[in-house]
Order: sequence, then C-alpha cells, then structure tokens
Amino acid sequence: MAKSKKLLDGPMKWHHYIAAFFAGGFLTNAVPHFVNGISGNAFPTPFANPPGHGLSSPLTNVLWALFNLLAGYLLFRLSRINSKSKSGLFIFFTGMILIGIMCSITFMDKAK
Repeated sequence: MAKSKKLLDGPMKWHHYIAAFFAGGFLTNAVPHFVNGISGNAFPTPFANPPGHGLSSPLTNVLWALFNLLAGYLLFRLSRINSKSKSGLFIFFTGMILIGIMCSITFMDKAK
C-alpha cells in the first residue's frame, strides 16, 4: 500500500498528460453510446455502414460503450490523476470537453 501511494505522489510526466486527455475522451464518448444502447435506440458507431454515419444496433452501442469505459478507465489509471494534480485534472476535463463538442457536431446530422 505504501509503495502505490509513493508512486502516485511523484510528478506527472508528459505521457501521463496524454493518457489523462484520452481518458477524458474515451469516458465522454461512452455516454451517448451507452444511453442509446440501453434505451434500444440505433446510434452511429465506427462499425456502421458508412462508419460513424450509419446506425448500429443497440447491442453494438452497448458493447462499444463498454469498450470506451474500459479504455477510459485504464488510461485514467495510467495517467496518475489525483485531486492534487490540478494540471492533470485540467487536461482530463479538456479531453472531455473537446470530445463532447466534437461528438455534438458529428452526431447533429445522424440518420433518423
């Protein structure tokens, strides 16, 4: 336990910031896919035809959301973000904001 606490107390390196940014992106991207999937709605995924514009089944969306959650969680752990790392949190939330804006623009014209 003391060893893991010692590892988290060190300074964040450049790759921790990159992991934090993408953790925010993956975790944010999981939300619309999970919500649409469990609601039974078709929603675009990279597996649709055409990719990102066609609609995928609710099951595909739930599975894609779970992959995004897993990837986001692993990247979050790798990033070593904690409440004392203000810059790490800033980068994490920047990833969330940017992917959120990008998704809102991308899915604005999703097929009905």
